[in-house]
Amino acid sequence: MKKIAVVILAAGEGTRMKSDTPKVLHKVGGVPMLGRVLAALEVLKPAKLCVVVGHHSEKVKKEFAGKNIVFVEQARQLGSGHALMQAAKTLKAFKGDVLVLCGDAPLIKAETLREFVSFHGAQGNEASVLSSELDNPFGYGRILRHSSGQVAKIVEEKDASLPVKRIREINSGIYCFKSPALWKVLGKIKNNNAKKEYYLTDSIAILNALSRPVGAYKIRGVEEILGVNSRVELAKAEAVLRKRALEKIMAEGVTVLDPANTYISPETTVGRDSVIYPGTIVEGASSIGAGSVIGPNAFIKNSKIGSFCEVRISYIYDSEVSDGVKIGPFAHIRPGTLLKENARIGNFTEIKKSVVGRGTKVSHLAYIGDTELGVDINVGAGAITCNYDGVNKHKTYIGDGSFVGSNVNLVAPVKIGKNVLIAAGSTITEDVPAGTLAIARTRQIIKPRKKRG
Repeated sequence: MKKIAVVILAAGEGTRMKSDTPKVLHKVGGVPMLGRVLAALEVLKPAKLCVVVGHHSEKVKKEFAGKNIVFVEQARQLGSGHALMQAAKTLKAFKGDVLVLCGDAPLIKAETLREFVSFHGAQGNEASVLSSELDNPFGYGRILRHSSGQVAKIVEEKDASLPVKRIREINSGIYCFKSPALWKVLGKIKNNNAKKEYYLTDSIAILNALSRPVGAYKIRGVEEILGVNSRVELAKAEAVLRKRALEKIMAEGVTVLDPANTYISPETTVGRDSVIYPGTIVEGASSIGAGSVIGPNAFIKNSKIGSFCEVRISYIYDSEVSDGVKIGPFAHIRPGTLLKENARIGNFTEIKKSVVGRGTKVSHLAYIGDTELGVDINVGAGAITCNYDGVNKHKTYIGDGSFVGSNVNLVAPVKIGKNVLIAAGSTITEDVPAGTLAIARTRQIIKPRKKRG
């Protein structure tokens, strides 16, 4: 593949979003729209990557700081052609192809971009346009072709005559140009149109006037090129991405009982023979092993779930769950937690930044924070680790085979040895040696009840 540079147009204000957040930072599938476009580009390995920013540009730059991106400013939004002109200083000396995309079109697929760039090179075009057909093309620029099939020009909706408006082939806003000739063409674009803007689409007619070949690569899946300009369109894009993700895992052997009420991020992987119940939301780069049952109403984010696990009506964030673990209902697994094989976390239990050993049970109404629990421990109802002294967090260690009775308070820092029995209702403030019984509660006293009156 020929050396390629990429320009993403991301300066639009997005007034219809009615938001203080730049349009391209609104999320689809948990990732900013611009991030989705950048991810699709990775397959092309561009030699240069330029993003044109404008509205709240500092927020966009901050979101993607540290990436190999050159940001250029479009101080005044005067159209797509004007936006691309802002990249001229960065790319004028570049020799190769320049791919131009929109930062608010998050559904474009990597394979489509690869095919489009290959088409452009194989055809020897000076410029190529990615197009598709719509039954109702209102609002889109129309593709006008010569009898040879080459593109003659693109006409925007507001400047289109009635016959042109009947054309169903539409412009996606994605182009590929040869450079450095591109920059000379941009200099010829005028703003003599209804909106007094510099349309990038006019470059096609200019190239035709110069007898330069212009082609269009028409794709079937129009959803790929749909732009997002409102909250309604954002929801539609979310639905498309969700449908793709669900169809992918179902094709790989996963049962999704109610796809309309199940949300799985595109970055999530799920093993075969797992079952996903309704109301389940899985976000970020999560993974679920084979044969697991997730839901109903489970929320998992940036976590690894092993094989043959159960997660019912529970929340899991930034944690790792090993094979055979059962969680819920109504459990809360907070960041930094590791649940080892066959552990059991029951109803109304919260685990935070802790290791729960193999076969250990924390079955109900407990809080475990900053704790390391060994193998085959039983933690009774209402037990808590008191890990915060008002200033600092402290750790608790509980050895293998120990039994922590109901309503026990373990005041950290504290170490409980192996095979320890801690009596119900105890408040433990000192280390307990292995193989002992710890009782830390006052003796029960019974006295005669005084008669009233």
